[in-house]
Amino acid sequence: MYSLTQKLLAEFFGTFAVVFFAAGALCADQYLRSSGQGSITILGLALAYGLTVGVMVTSIGHVSGGHLNPAVTVGFWVSRRLSTLQTILYTAAQLLGAIAAAYALVVIIPDSSWRPEALGSITPTLAPDFTRLHGMLLEGVMTFFLVFVFFATNVDAKGAFNKVAGWAIGLAVTVDALCGLPFTGAAVNPARAFGPALVTRNHWTNHGVYWVGPLLGGVLAGVIYDRIFLPDQPPI
Repeated sequence: MYSLTQKLLAEFFGTFAVVFFAAGALCADQYLRSSGQGSITILGLALAYGLTVGVMVTSIGHVSGGHLNPAVTVGFWVSRRLSTLQTILYTAAQLLGAIAAAYALVVIIPDSSWRPEALGSITPTLAPDFTRLHGMLLEGVMTFFLVFVFFATNVDAKGAFNKVAGWAIGLAVTVDALCGLPFTGAAVNPARAFGPALVTRNHWTNHGVYWVGPLLGGVLAGVIYDRIFLPDQPPI
């Protein structure tokens, strides 16, 4: 049995990795574009995000559950699988991990010729013709299915073997990113948006989109899966 401190550290390091590699891939893409070497492409960016989530959920799922995302954590809270205090502490650990990852990128990226554009790109933002409502709806739908998959594979005792559930969750993030990257940046995770926004002091205008949409999606997925598919399974 792992202590609360160990669980919080697992969430911190797991979220650090997710934000560092997802946002770091955007920096690498910006560097390639600015130097005329091509692009990582949307598929590459989506895989960087999804594979990191899959690796980290698989790695630390046995310690903390591998939430790495306040939207997942709030889904556990509304389904009575996490106390209010634990929910707050998990979310704090995730946000701190995201902030630390963004700071690490700021320190590591050295070249001033492309650095400003790269750091600006790591904060999710809405497409020019995409409204806040559209952004919240898209982020909400994408996060709903991410949290739904999380419950189906990592919570439901009749679901996929939990040792490989992380890869289903990672693939869900990859699909979300393929759909949402051009429109909202496909954060599907308030921590993914908050850390880079705080560190780069960039794109606060539409920041609420990346909290309202994912948290509502997480709440709906947690409630629906718990009430419909887990009626006979007590909260864990």
